[in-house]
Amino acid sequence: MASQRLHTSVLAGAAALALIVAAAPQKAHAVDLIIGGRAEMCSRAAKAGLANEVTLDNCTMAIVGEPIWGHALAATYVNRGTMYLGLRNWGSAMADFDEALRIQPDLGEAFVNRGGALIGLRRYGEALTEIDRGLALNPDEPEKAYGNRALAKWSLDDLRGAYEDLMKAHELKPAWTWPTEQLANFRVETRAAR
Repeated sequence: MASQRLHTSVLAGAAALALIVAAAPQKAHAVDLIIGGRAEMCSRAAKAGLANEVTLDNCTMAIVGEPIWGHALAATYVNRGTMYLGLRNWGSAMADFDEALRIQPDLGEAFVNRGGALIGLRRYGEALTEIDRGLALNPDEPEKAYGNRALAKWSLDDLRGAYEDLMKAHELKPAWTWPTEQLANFRVETRAAR
């Protein structure tokens, strides 16, 4: 009698795939700053997901008009970049994340957000690389990185990888509804291999 192995397959319907590919990258990683002035206002707006001309102007004025440097300056570039992501201005977002990394090369949120911008540009393989680099640096909200990585994997037809990343995002932050909503698009089947 031959031994049997279990084979698990992850399936997603075509309609579900179209839904996720059309989705924007998930809420980006903002960086908390408690230093006052426009830099702090920029940080609060980025954390709240507010992206408009006023909030962008606060970030820009913090960058060019306030005495901030080092981590605070890099974080302000990340925060402004997250607003550009929200406005789907991928090029400006990438420029801000690049500048943040020039200032602070170990800022995980900048790498993860670069991945989000690359998803917006439909450069999914590059997005995976950037998100993995960011995850290795332990960003403050890794569940968002896993959510974006799931989007990139799904777009590359790696359904198992997308499913696993959505599960990880859900595990890290069960109250976040987006991963759970996306997991509803999957059907997992286990069957004996021949």
